[in-house]
Amino acid sequence: MKTIHIKVLSLFVLIVILSSCKKWVDYNPHEDFKITELDYLQSESDYRTMAVSVYSPLQWINQVVPIGDIASDNAVSGGENASDVLALQQIDDYTHTPVNSALSEIWLSAYEGVNRANYLIQYKEKNLAGKTVDFAGKDALYGEVYFIRAYYYFTLVKMFGDVPLFTDRRLSLSDSKSLQRSPKADVYKQIELDLTNAIAVLPAVQVQKGRITKYAAQALLGKVYLYENKFDLAAPLLESIITSNAFSLVSDFGSIFLLAGENGPESVFEIQYSNTSPYYNWGGYNRGQGNYAVQQCGIRGLNGSAAMPYAAGWSTNLPTQNLASAYTAGDKRKDVTCLNIEAYKTANPSFNITYQVAPYKNTGLYNQKYLPRKGQTSGQIELNYLNNFRIIRYAEVLLMAAEAYNRSTTPNDTKAQQYLNLVRQRAFGDNLHNITSTGATLKQAIWDERRLELGMEGDRFFDLVRTGQAASKITGFVTGKHEVFPIPQQEVEISGLTQNPGY
Repeated sequence: MKTIHIKVLSLFVLIVILSSCKKWVDYNPHEDFKITELDYLQSESDYRTMAVSVYSPLQWINQVVPIGDIASDNAVSGGENASDVLALQQIDDYTHTPVNSALSEIWLSAYEGVNRANYLIQYKEKNLAGKTVDFAGKDALYGEVYFIRAYYYFTLVKMFGDVPLFTDRRLSLSDSKSLQRSPKADVYKQIELDLTNAIAVLPAVQVQKGRITKYAAQALLGKVYLYENKFDLAAPLLESIITSNAFSLVSDFGSIFLLAGENGPESVFEIQYSNTSPYYNWGGYNRGQGNYAVQQCGIRGLNGSAAMPYAAGWSTNLPTQNLASAYTAGDKRKDVTCLNIEAYKTANPSFNITYQVAPYKNTGLYNQKYLPRKGQTSGQIELNYLNNFRIIRYAEVLLMAAEAYNRSTTPNDTKAQQYLNLVRQRAFGDNLHNITSTGATLKQAIWDERRLELGMEGDRFFDLVRTGQAASKITGFVTGKHEVFPIPQQEVEISGLTQNPGY
């Protein structure tokens, strides 16, 4: 009897074990989740939807634009007091450390973008289930993904120098300890490869405004070449954009930055923002569709009649008098770039304007290019401005080509003057301000013109660093340290990354 009981018990245990093993081996994640990774990338629609998600973090890294001016002689942090938006205050004062929320956010957002791009690239040929999904336009769609990944890495390398480089797959948390910083040259090499691959498959024109085109990829690659001092490669590439006649300088400089000017004839690449799905979450202040940086630029406590076009903001990212003084008489770009609120108030008495003087680092000037305007936001008003960031304009293509020709192994200063003067002729409305100098004098004129044309668009700090002018132009800048920003402290602690010198 005892023997029978033991045999029955043993059989029961065996059945349970086998059942448990079978359940484990045959486990289907759909038992716990309705949608799993196995359901991704099953159709053309899946690929296209996921490609849009690769674009999304472009919106999240928007503090790169104000930092590009605040860290330079173009702007000050401004704000309510010395602790308002402390991350930007520290960058402005050159007291920033590895513990800086703005820099950490840029790092995390850019790598989120890289991870999303990598996931799509990882399953380009076959999805997770081993199935190939082919459709018309797939290669061109991947051209967009390659461009965007290149843009994320370009942001990272110009901000932080040597950074972790990975391209074959999406990384998980378990990979963090294995990450190492790759030399800047290797990162640039990958950026060049991605952009070259993108150029080969992207169309010259996209049906949907804001999507990446071949010209955007050529322009970004040309800019990358300038950062690498590869002027002989940059010149013909940028020339091909100019001779395509796909773009033109609009006659009214100020109209570029109006809502009606978005994605216009001068637009090569813009980061798209909208407010069709209003965002209310202050915990993710820059994770919505809207452009958070616009609210930062607004005039604190601004009020006026219904006809007054501007909306109130936080008095952050204020143009300096140094920038305003750099414009000579007759340059139409000055008033478009630097709004003198007192002069504007005096010129428009019917608007009955009142406002609060910027309490901290007041310059009397505001960033008019991205000044918030009435009727261009929704939901949580401060979080949902729909202004696009104009990242590469045709005017910059002309100035980049001018610099490349001037600095090539065999300079072509005639071409350099031609393209520089096209920009200046639009600025002054005549030919009387044309530049006729050559050599090093012409080079400096081109660099100076970049400041005037692109003021408050986020390029100034990076231009000063790449051209070796930062130490002589920026108060507090330390050579050998401040060419890059510190690696975020949590990345040093969690992933064991080395820190940049001096931090």
